[in-house]
Amino acid sequence: MAETATDRLNRVLSDIRAAEVDNGRTEGSATLVAVSKTFDADDIRPVLAAGQRVFGENRVQEAMGKWPALRDEFPGVELHLIGPLQSNKAKEAVATFDVIHTIDREKIAKALKTEMVKQDRDLPCFIQVNTGEEPQKAGISPADLDAFVATCRDDVELNVIGLMCIPPVEEAPGPHFALLQKMAARNNLAQLSMGMSSDYEIALGFGATHVRVGSAIFGHRDYPA
Repeated sequence: MAETATDRLNRVLSDIRAAEVDNGRTEGSATLVAVSKTFDADDIRPVLAAGQRVFGENRVQEAMGKWPALRDEFPGVELHLIGPLQSNKAKEAVATFDVIHTIDREKIAKALKTEMVKQDRDLPCFIQVNTGEEPQKAGISPADLDAFVATCRDDVELNVIGLMCIPPVEEAPGPHFALLQKMAARNNLAQLSMGMSSDYEIALGFGATHVRVGSAIFGHRDYPA
C-alpha cells in the first residue's frame, strides 16, 4: 500500500521527538511547520485531519487563495510566512499570516509594523539571516545582524522572537545552524527557525525551535514552469 502524507507526517513527528530526546531537550520543545507551498487544499486536508495545525507558505497570494476555506473547516490553524515578502504585500501578509519568518530589510519591517497597528495585530517575527552570504539569497548579512535586530526592536518596535536561516545547499548545514544559534543567544532571542526536510534532525541538535518540513510530508513538489 502506498505511503500517505499522514504516514509521512507521523514519521517526521516521531523523528522530531527522538531528536529532542537524543539532544536532552524537553519533548515538544520544537514546532513542526508543515510547508504546504504549491500543494492544493486536497493535498493539505489529510494532514490537517491528522491533527497538524502549523503550516508554512511562501507566497501571500497563494495562501490567500487556499487557507480561508481550510481555516473554516479546521479551527486553530497557525500560518507562517516563510518566503520573501515585498512591502506592497504587507497589508495582505498581516491579514493572512500569524507569524513572519523572513524580515531582512528595514522597509519591510516598517511596512509590517504599520499594517499591524492598522489591523490591531501583533505578529511574532523572525529575522532572516543569510548565513552563507549568498548574493542570490534573501537575508541580512551576519555582520549587519546585531544592528538590524536593534533597529527592528527599538525603532520599529516589532515583536522579534528569533532568527531564521536557509543554509547553502552545497554546504554542510551544521556550521550555519551553529552560527545562527550563537547570533540568537548574543541578541537574547529564544527562537530558531532552521532545518528543512533534508536536515531538520541536524537543526534540532543546534536548538531549532521551528523546523520547516515540506517534501518529507507532502512528497515531491511540482513547480510551475
